[in-house]
Amino acid sequence: MVVKILTCCFRGVEVIPVSVEVQVSSGLPKFAIVGLPDKSINEAKERIASAFRSIGTSLPPKRIVVNLAPADLVKEGTHFDLPIALGILACLDCFDKSYLDNFLVMGELGLDGNISPVSGVLPAAMFAFNSDKGIICPESRGAEALWSGNQNVLAPASLLQLVNHFNGEQIIPKPVLKKFDDSVPVNKTAVDFSDVKGQDFAKRALEIAAAGGHNVLFIGPPGAGKSMLAERFYTILPPLNPVEMIELSTIHSVAGILKNNYIQSERPFRSPHHTASTVAISGGGFKSLPGEVSLAHKGVLFLDELPEFNPATLEVLRQPMETGKITVSRANGHITYPADFQLIAAMNPCKCGNFGNDGLECSSAPLCAIKYQNRISGPLYDRIDIFVELNPVKPWNLNNSNIGEKSSVIRERVISARQMQEQRNSGVINKNLSGILFDEVMKMIDKDAYDLLVKSADKMHISARGFAKILKVARTIADLDISENINVHHISEALSYRRKEPKI
Repeated sequence: MVVKILTCCFRGVEVIPVSVEVQVSSGLPKFAIVGLPDKSINEAKERIASAFRSIGTSLPPKRIVVNLAPADLVKEGTHFDLPIALGILACLDCFDKSYLDNFLVMGELGLDGNISPVSGVLPAAMFAFNSDKGIICPESRGAEALWSGNQNVLAPASLLQLVNHFNGEQIIPKPVLKKFDDSVPVNKTAVDFSDVKGQDFAKRALEIAAAGGHNVLFIGPPGAGKSMLAERFYTILPPLNPVEMIELSTIHSVAGILKNNYIQSERPFRSPHHTASTVAISGGGFKSLPGEVSLAHKGVLFLDELPEFNPATLEVLRQPMETGKITVSRANGHITYPADFQLIAAMNPCKCGNFGNDGLECSSAPLCAIKYQNRISGPLYDRIDIFVELNPVKPWNLNNSNIGEKSSVIRERVISARQMQEQRNSGVINKNLSGILFDEVMKMIDKDAYDLLVKSADKMHISARGFAKILKVARTIADLDISENINVHHISEALSYRRKEPKI
C-alpha cells in the first residue's frame, strides 16, 4: 500500500511541489527516506518514532520506505516531519487516507507529538490555494496561512489532535486572522523628523527620496546627524499596499522571521553592520535564504560607514539597485529573490572623519579623503541618485526651540507626490522609469531646463545613467511642487544633489 501526500520545498520564494510517497510492507524492520533528503529530513525518523510513542502507538516492525518525489531535487527542512508521519499512520489505517487528498501538509514534530512552527507557510498556502487545495500547518502558523486567501486551513497543535480530527473525535478550531500586533504598546518615544535640529537641506533631500524612491548617500563628519536622519526616513514613506504586504511577508516567511500570526504591515528598515559577509547581504549560503537586500524589499536598507564594507560586498548591490531583484548563483542552481529597496548610506568624508573641518583635518588631507572615498567604485556611485554633504550642527543650536516639521506632515506630501506618479506612470514610481515611460518624461522638460541639464552634464562629465537619474530626481521635485512640467529650478535643485569629489 502506498500513500501519497502533497508538501513542498522552496527555491527562493518559489514553491516547488513535493509528493511524499509512503509505503509500509512486510520484511525486515527498516525505515528509509530516499529522494535526496538532507540531514534534517533523515533525522525525522527519530522525531517521528518518539512522537508516535507519545500518542500511544509505535512504528510498525515492518519495512517503511519514504520517497520524496521528484527524486532528483534536493530537499531540506524539518517541515517534512508531519507529512511523513501522516503517511505512515494512513498506511496503518489509523484514519481514512482520503482526508489527505485535498491538503498540502507541512510541520515539524516534537518528541512529545506537538507540532512546531516552520518557515514558508504563507507562500505554501498561496500555492495550495492556487492548486485548489487546503493546507495543514502548525497551530502557530494558522493565521499566517489565512493571509493567502485560503480558507481551508487546518492548524493542529499536536499530531494526536489532527488524528482525532480526521476520526471525528475532535474538532480543530479555525485560526483567527490578525493583521497588527495589538499586544505591543504604542511607543511614546517613537522617532520623528521633528527631533532633528537644523539640517534642512538633508531633510529636503530625504523628502525627495521618499517621494520618488531614490537612493541617498550622506557624507559628513561624525556627529553631523547622518544616522539620526536615516533612522527617521521610514517615518515619511507611504504605507504598503496589500500587494506589497503579501510580497514582503512571503520573503519574511521563507526567511523564518515573520512574526507569529501577523502579516508584515510596515516597511522594513534593515541596518546590517559593515562586517556583514557578502552572503549575508546578497542571500544564499547553505539553505539559500534571502539576504539583507531581500529582507529590505519595499523598505529601507541603511548602510552606515559605507567604505568600511568589503568592496566585493558592495558590488553585489549593483544588480538589485538597477533591477529590483537579485539572482544568487550556486553550484546546485540559481535562485532569484525580490530586492526592490531604497538604499540610504552614510560615510565620513575621510578615515579620520574631519576632512573639510578647518583646524581638525589630519596631515594627509586631502589625499586621505580621495583614497577613502575611492573605496566606493564609480559604477556604485553612479547608481546613487542623491548625494548630501552634511556639516555638524553647532552645539549651541541644539537648544533651538523651533521645532521642525513632523514626519506626518512630510509624509502627506510624499503620498500626494506618489499618487501623481502612479496615475501618470501606470503605477510606476519615478526611480523605476524606463523605456516609453522615460521618453514621456523627456517630453515634459522645458527647453531652458533641458539646455541647463545638457550643459551641466557635459561640464560635470555625467554618464548617461547619471543624466537619467538627474532627470528622474527633477521629475520628483516637480511632483512635490504639483507641477506638470520640469522647470529650470527643478533641474537646478536636482543638480545640487550630485556628488562633489574632493579637490587636491
